[in-house]
Amino acid sequence: MTRALRPDLAAIAEMIPQGARVLDVGCGDGQLLEYLAATKGVDARGLELSQQNVNACVARGLAVVQGDADTDLNEYPSQVFDVVILSQTIQATRSPSAVLGHLLRIGRRTVVSLPNFGHWRVRASLLFQGRMPHTRALGHSWHDTPNIHLCTIADFVALAKECGAVIERALALSEDGATHPMRPDAWGPNIFAEGAIFLLRPR
Repeated sequence: MTRALRPDLAAIAEMIPQGARVLDVGCGDGQLLEYLAATKGVDARGLELSQQNVNACVARGLAVVQGDADTDLNEYPSQVFDVVILSQTIQATRSPSAVLGHLLRIGRRTVVSLPNFGHWRVRASLLFQGRMPHTRALGHSWHDTPNIHLCTIADFVALAKECGAVIERALALSEDGATHPMRPDAWGPNIFAEGAIFLLRPR
């Protein structure tokens, strides 16, 4: 029996077609992949950096291998997956531009979710406390965070365009976990959304 998904993962799952061939990069313990296999009959594959998480995925019967998004995506053939997912991971990669380029090459569609460093609580923390922010979406202290390339929603939209991606759909993530459709160029989500989910395709 599959567990209920976090709201952001549920929103991603809703974007995945029935029976699609899916690669989840940075798939964690495999919760999303397991859900997609059980409810949508997808051909579910995963790439995960943590060996402990890989072991957890394999124990669930998932086809997940240990690997690094920064170094191993170039081994995948072009257009081999219907959808490639990168959930809450791009900010932890060493080269987000190169990683996104590979995702767009590997998949016919790419789903990316990320925390928004432009959220008003982050801005207020920097302005009034003069310290790196600690929020629900950014839950680590500056010295132990896995996030090395934090960006705003506007930053990611600019990167997607630079990489030749077309944004087919964009969702803002609110503080209560709800998702709302948004225009990628709108200023409001860049201030008020805690994170965002984008459905992309290569141009």
